[in-house]
Amino acid sequence: MLDLFNSTLTSVWLTMAGVPDSLNSAVTVLQNTPWLVAPGEEVDPDTEAIVQRYLKELATKGLLTNAQGVWLQTGPALLASNQGTTPLPAASLTKVATSLVSLATWRPDHRFETLVSASGPIQQGTLYGDLVIQGGGDPLFVWEEAFALGNTLNRMGINRVMGNLVIVGNFAMNFEVKPDKAGELLREALNAESWSEEASYQYQQLPAATVKPKVAIAGTVQVVPGNGVAGNLTPLLRHYSLPLSQILKNMNIYSNNVMSQSLADLLGGHQVVAQKAAELSGAPASEILLANGSGLGVENRISPRAVAMMFIAIQRYVEEHNLTIADLFPISGRDHHGTIEARKIPTASVVKTGTLNDVSALAGVLPTRDRGLIWFTIINRGTDLEDLRQQQDSLLQRLTTRWGTVQPTPAAIAPRQPLQTANSVSSENRNEILYKPAVEVGNPQ
Repeated sequence: MLDLFNSTLTSVWLTMAGVPDSLNSAVTVLQNTPWLVAPGEEVDPDTEAIVQRYLKELATKGLLTNAQGVWLQTGPALLASNQGTTPLPAASLTKVATSLVSLATWRPDHRFETLVSASGPIQQGTLYGDLVIQGGGDPLFVWEEAFALGNTLNRMGINRVMGNLVIVGNFAMNFEVKPDKAGELLREALNAESWSEEASYQYQQLPAATVKPKVAIAGTVQVVPGNGVAGNLTPLLRHYSLPLSQILKNMNIYSNNVMSQSLADLLGGHQVVAQKAAELSGAPASEILLANGSGLGVENRISPRAVAMMFIAIQRYVEEHNLTIADLFPISGRDHHGTIEARKIPTASVVKTGTLNDVSALAGVLPTRDRGLIWFTIINRGTDLEDLRQQQDSLLQRLTTRWGTVQPTPAAIAPRQPLQTANSVSSENRNEILYKPAVEVGNPQ
């Protein structure tokens, strides 16, 4: 599991968070003590005044103050809190918990594997048998991955399957988790002559030189329960997903519910995620109450303090792997797509949004000149979601006005790897060929 309180990391964190150097002597104590900041501790008067102004503005619009959650801390020092330890509907801030437990379970460089096999001989470009897909839980297997898989089969000399497309194990495609429907999407993707408008559109987003796959499957899609099929199989190729860190980055930018739920299911379900997230972050288990792994529904409740602690735990862990939290979550001013596209969040903040019909949430880390890194959580209850978002952005802007901005972005929260997507890095390069025919044949025209 995570060694969250490594002495070297703790020392780094005291510095990164803007805590005076004199506190570095407390490293030994912090090694065995979670950064559990209690709301009863003395707060910062200036920050508290800014937060109280924010809450009063919400109150003038008829919103109950005790329904609004705010937590601001820098290092182990509390700056301001409102309902900070109360579990509140957190919407997609739940994905912070899923991200933390995923990293601890698989490591940032983990790749999910999809194995492709044949149940019969291959002669003159035709597979006389079934094409068998053994899924390994890849939550980001999309059109581009399937096109690349088809092109690799073509390069291996396979352009026709006389049997069925057989789906085994945990296989999903285009965020469709039902294996029969995912299989139909894959069957379509493998043969350009059967593409829908959606498949054609996705192909057009690829580099101009990308070849169209042509693997025609004569049979139907068959789903085999469990993780095995009868008879001997010949492994053809193994497809590797993007690294987990990149999967999480894509998931969090677009707040993809299916991806997050798929990961939570692989981890053992929402109860396991909640329990492990509390253990890994040091937050009380009573402050992380989950009903699923995505955040859909007000039943998922997390305290503002627990959200901040999970962010801190993620940052401290990935630092050991030469990454930062910016490699996993959207960066204001840099990631121009997804849920923060139209937001006015201070530049270089690393954040996660959350939205339900009557919930708007924002959490992450705000870099400041005078206070270092401010870890924050804002959870609002109300129905005017656009106004709530504007008020959240305004609160963060006031904090940067008070404590100053930082240029350039602090190295502690600057991304260390470029964002990868299914079509920005060739999916075909992530196919490992396991079977080679006597004579390789080019892609059929």
